[in-house]
Amino acid sequence: MFAVPDNTLLRPENPALRHPVRVALEVAADRDRWKHLLRYDPEQRFAALVEKDARQEVWLMGWLPGQHTDLHDHAFASGAFTVVSGHLTEAVARRAPGGRAITELHSLAVGQSRVFGPGYVHEVRNDGPDPAVSVHVYRDAEREMRSYHLDPLGGPVLD
Repeated sequence: MFAVPDNTLLRPENPALRHPVRVALEVAADRDRWKHLLRYDPEQRFAALVEKDARQEVWLMGWLPGQHTDLHDHAFASGAFTVVSGHLTEAVARRAPGGRAITELHSLAVGQSRVFGPGYVHEVRNDGPDPAVSVHVYRDAEREMRSYHLDPLGGPVLD
């Protein structure tokens, strides 16, 4: 037990300092905030803007089995995404210090998150048998996707 002096003030949390994973997890947990937006499109993954302010955008995405993004980055944005339901696989493409191409696979289940920054090249897919839902947070720039192709020897190349 400890004593708190009477003149102690609780400073409110600065929303700009909240980690994007924390934001994604909070939005994912608050289904009333986004359930009316959720759709599945048989032709391509579905995306809907949940909220936007001067600092960040929060997007909801619905993925049917087999749906995926192409290899891309988010230009100058940083952020994170969290799996709300289903399973997603992220393939990260990068160049090793020696110059050779490396692809890392990350299998994501409910509640798991990935973080990205400017120039982070990846693709995301639903390889599972069930639909998947994810929440994505983009900071410091609008949601943008720049396309890449993979040079098997040199790594990701901007198209």
